[in-house]
Amino acid sequence: MLKVDNLSKIFKEIKAVDDISFTVEAGEIVGLLGENGAGKTTTLRMISTMLKPSAGTINVNNYDVIKNSSEVRKEIGILFGGEVGIYDRLTARENIEYFARLYGMTQEQIDERIKEISKDLEMEEYIDRKAGKFSRGMKQKVSIARTIVHSPKVMLFDEPSTGLDVSAARVIHEFILKCKGENKSILLSSHSMKEVEKLCDRVVIIHKGKLIEQGTVEYLKEKYNNNDLEEVFVSLVGGKNNE
Repeated sequence: MLKVDNLSKIFKEIKAVDDISFTVEAGEIVGLLGENGAGKTTTLRMISTMLKPSAGTINVNNYDVIKNSSEVRKEIGILFGGEVGIYDRLTARENIEYFARLYGMTQEQIDERIKEISKDLEMEEYIDRKAGKFSRGMKQKVSIARTIVHSPKVMLFDEPSTGLDVSAARVIHEFILKCKGENKSILLSSHSMKEVEKLCDRVVIIHKGKLIEQGTVEYLKEKYNNNDLEEVFVSLVGGKNNE
């Protein structure tokens, strides 16, 4: 599971993340919602050990991100939607295998895992083709595959369907739901309320670094007497902008 307690991050006296707390249980998908600049990506980068918190704690399957950073990295998989960054001169398989070796996997483990992932993500027909001429959706699938090749228990997705067509996004959504079925803890940052409603068990809404609301989609709709999650979100964030 993932547990965030009183987490803050300060950049030159600006609080990008301001004392937020939430959990993601095993087998649960939690949506992290907020406008651009709200602190979502900063939060994900702290969880992934890419940034050091200014205050607070993050626990990933009983490992502290500061005290046990190397163990945490073995427990997580992270995908930033705007950063595909795969090696064009390598095949899809070679891209995935490169990362698998960094995790110390054996060739037998690598071959079995790539076979499983390529089927789940519908990559079988191009798994041995060079990535340079891949579409955005194909590259995104390779990026996801290399991120989760080591079967992490906690998965972080930052705008995973950005720039994808409907079919590619659907495959990604089905894969995320499969991960939930495998009892993984999933934190999903997204601007798409439709995506959030489709995938998430709960949502955490942050604004200007502060956590302003959290709960199930049904709870929020009922609390704010509105069946449109986007309208609930806009009213919450808009109200805070006017304070």
